Amino acid sequence: MHDEVVRNGKAAPARSSRMPRDQRRLQLLDVAGRVFAERGYHNAAMDDIAEAAGVSKPVLYQHFPSKLDLYLALVDRACEEIVEIVREAIAGSSSNADRVEAALGSFYQFVAQSGRSFRFVFESDLTGDATVQARIWKVHQDLAEAIGQTIAQDTGVAPARARLLGISLVGLAQVGARYWVGSLRDEMTAEEASQLIATLAWRGMRSFPLI
Repeated sequence: MHDEVVRNGKAAPARSSRMPRDQRRLQLLDVAGRVFAERGYHNAAMDDIAEAAGVSKPVLYQHFPSKLDLYLALVDRACEEIVEIVREAIAGSSSNADRVEAALGSFYQFVAQSGRSFRFVFESDLTGDATVQARIWKVHQDLAEAIGQTIAQDTGVAPARARLLGISLVGLAQVGARYWVGSLRDEMTAEEASQLIATLAWRGMRSFPLI
């Protein structure tokens, strides 16, 4: 980074040195994610994000034409992350009980390890926006589909019923994980919490045929 510049007797934030466009975009997303998570969408300004990133506003707008575009990019990144985590968790075991535990545990992994990015999927303060709402609904459907396909294959349950079971498990997992990270993180580990909820879910799932 360049040295700080003194303006009006105060040290102005140093501007970031030049970096490749893709790397700059990732850096801006990381900084914006922190600012949005701390202040919320409506209270965060592009000026705040540019200053925190050490870039000028024109540089920020070169990558993201508006604050909404920047926020949507963060939503998309968080959505892709949770879907990939869940799919990998399901594919990592052939045991049905282990699959249930892994699928539910992946939500706890996400909220524990993704910093505050889980809020863009599960606690967005911009759900009134139709574009954001559509993205969040789609990720819930994608998760329900991934889990539902496994349920259908392992139980013989009809696809529509499997999707309903899948979306119900998504709801169970994400609400529990959010509560854990906000209220119980000091009392139990993510693994302990997810195993507890997996036990609850498995006692219901194992009653279906072929499980």
